Amino acid sequence: MTDLRPFHIPGNPLILFNIWDAGSASAVAKSGAPVIATGSWAVARSQGFDDGQVMPFTRFIDTTAQIIDAVSQPVTVDFEGGFADDLSGLKTNIETLLETGACGLNLEDRVIGGQGLHDTGDQCERIKVLRASSVEMFINARCDLLFMGAKPEEHSDLIVPLIERAKSYANAGADGLFAPGLTNPVLIERLVKHSPLPVNIMRTDETQSIADLADLGVARISHGPVPYLKMMSALGTQAKTYYER
Repeated sequence: MTDLRPFHIPGNPLILFNIWDAGSASAVAKSGAPVIATGSWAVARSQGFDDGQVMPFTRFIDTTAQIIDAVSQPVTVDFEGGFADDLSGLKTNIETLLETGACGLNLEDRVIGGQGLHDTGDQCERIKVLRASSVEMFINARCDLLFMGAKPEEHSDLIVPLIERAKSYANAGADGLFAPGLTNPVLIERLVKHSPLPVNIMRTDETQSIADLADLGVARISHGPVPYLKMMSALGTQAKTYYER
C-alpha cells in the first residue's frame, strides 16, 4: 500500500481532481495526477443514486475496485460515513474496502440520514476502528461543521470548535483534516496554523486559486463534484449541437 502521508505538504499541496468511475479515473491518471481520488456525490450520481450512502455498499465496492484496477496511481476514496451505523459494521466495511487496494479514505462526521454531527467522542471511536484495521491507510477526517447549513458569516464563530475537533481526530489516529465549506482565506490560514493535521480544502470555483491556497499553507486541495458537473455540462452542450435544428 502506498503511503499517502508524504504527498501532503503544507504550501505544496496534493491536487486532487476528483473522479467517479474507471473511465474518468483513467483520463485523470493520464494527465499526470500523482494520486486518484473519488468524490461520493459524483460516484453516486453517475450511477443514478443520490449522495448520502444511498448507493448499495456492494455497488460502491465494485466501483472502487474497477477504478483501482484502471490506474497505476494510488487511490483514495470518499467513504462517506463508512456505510455503517455501528462500530461493528464499520469494522467489517473497512476490511472489505482494504481488499480493493485503496490507500486512503475520507470519513465524514455528519450523521448520514440523521441530523447534525456525530458527537466528537463517538466520531473518534469510529476513526479508531479504521486506524486499528490499517496502519498504512491515510485517514482524512472530514468535518462538516462548516458544511451543514452554516452561513459564511458564521464560520468565524465555528473555527475554534473545528480546531478542537481536529485535535481530537488527530489523537484518535486521523492523518488529515478535510474542512469542506471553508473559503475565507483568513480562517483557512488560522485553521492551518492551529490544526495538528494537514488541512484539505475543497475548491469549488476559480475564486480560490491553487497558488493562493498553497500560500496559506494548505496541504491538500480537492474539487468534489466540480469535475463531474463540468463534464456533464460539456457533454450536454456537445449533444445539443446534434439535436438542435
